[in-house]
Amino acid sequence: MVLLAAAVCTKAGKAIVSRQFVEMTRTRIEGLLAAFPKLMNTGKQHTFVETDSVRYVYQPLEKLYMVLITTKNSNILEDLETLRLFSRVIPEYCRVLEESEISEHCFDLIFAFDEIVALGYRENVNLAQIRTFTEMDSHEEKVFRAVRETQEREAKAEMRRKAKELQQARRDAERSGKKVPPYGGFGSAGMTSVSSGSIITDNIVEPEKPKITPTPVRPSGPSKALKLGAKGKEVDNFVDKLKSEGETIMPSTGKRGSDVSKVLPPPVNVESVHLRVEEKITLTCGRDGGLQNMEVLGLVTLRVTDDKNGRIRLIINNNDNKGLQLQTHPNVDKKLFTAESVIGLKNPEKSFPLNNDVGVLKWRLQTTDESLIPLTINCWPSESGSGCDVNIEYELQEESLELNDVVISIPVPSGVGAPVIGDLDGEYKHDSRRNVLEWCLPVIDANNKTGSLEFSVAGQPNDFFPINVSFVSKRNYCDIQVTKVNHVEGDSPVRFSSETSFVVDKYEIL
Repeated sequence: MVLLAAAVCTKAGKAIVSRQFVEMTRTRIEGLLAAFPKLMNTGKQHTFVETDSVRYVYQPLEKLYMVLITTKNSNILEDLETLRLFSRVIPEYCRVLEESEISEHCFDLIFAFDEIVALGYRENVNLAQIRTFTEMDSHEEKVFRAVRETQEREAKAEMRRKAKELQQARRDAERSGKKVPPYGGFGSAGMTSVSSGSIITDNIVEPEKPKITPTPVRPSGPSKALKLGAKGKEVDNFVDKLKSEGETIMPSTGKRGSDVSKVLPPPVNVESVHLRVEEKITLTCGRDGGLQNMEVLGLVTLRVTDDKNGRIRLIINNNDNKGLQLQTHPNVDKKLFTAESVIGLKNPEKSFPLNNDVGVLKWRLQTTDESLIPLTINCWPSESGSGCDVNIEYELQEESLELNDVVISIPVPSGVGAPVIGDLDGEYKHDSRRNVLEWCLPVIDANNKTGSLEFSVAGQPNDFFPINVSFVSKRNYCDIQVTKVNHVEGDSPVRFSSETSFVVDKYEIL
């Protein structure tokens, strides 16, 4: 198969975007595309037409055509399969199949076309791989940013700690009746030699006190330095998770990770066998309804800290009926898992690594079925004489979930003042700097599955999109749990601890 070019053109043969995979002049490709509509027979339905030199393989895209130009000796079946992949790529970058939208995203389409075909030959890729290659998401960059945020927070904590020590030293000196000049000031230049000598003595002796006195004082009151240190450790744990999983998670890494850890603290009693069941959701939904994309990624992580419990098996209870895809670690016995839903090593004589987080099972659910949306958001902005009246509703469709710390962020126009709130379930907060109205709900569950918010503010209906949603949950979306852990020999039970989290990667209503 030799593919000469791939193009999106109008029904009149005008090229909107074209990618040539062999050397070809612009005049040549424009001539081939201009001749294409004249070759089609209106009364017949075909997917290709031929000339003496080339073959056109095409597919209608509403008012446009997706056209592949190949040599006549290419395999028509492979051509049709490649054409289908090209046709699936276009909606990934263009919301509507119109000429203006194609022109606006022409470079994105060209980059995607280059991932499908190289030097005229089809590459062995699928749609998910194309999306990954074109996004060029840098794992190293995310790790670097997380580490840098940690260092910045620690530097600020140290600065505040030093400032508190200096203030404490000054207060101690004032209580003891000694004169203390302003630190870093110039007032001591006009003093006598005797007074300057006493000042020097004070500056040498007194700073020794804060090293001793703040130590018992600091735990009794709130200490920002301790809190910031804790956040730094949380970001470090997040970086370790990135390294172990090898995939991106939260945008705004440091902040989102710290928020989740506050709401979902690790269990106090951690056994020598500890399991983490983690899920994250990415969802994009249209403002007028229709689920554009929903993806749930899950991971079961095992950590063994006692050599006696290294040779174990995990019994998995999978009650999910949503059609997810399961994948085990390469060292896990897949036949055993398929037949009995048991996770064990291929070699039963080996043990799981000690003191390491090992991902043993992961799953992926991707769908456009609206009935699977866990939390639906319905926003109705309507224009009035003074601006816009906005009504927003939420409904929990997955009643088995309990969502905590739900924040629905609605953009509002800048420079028009705070919105006037009407009916409200929960609480709200207006951030004038970011021009966002945050609707905060501590818990959404089966007993609190619906709620609404009404407000008025000057603006247009399009000003209130996109809406972003964030939440955390101690229950996972896909009903997969580890119910029992047994020794390989004797099947005796092993005590284990577990934690479950379901968090948001991206949840947008466009």
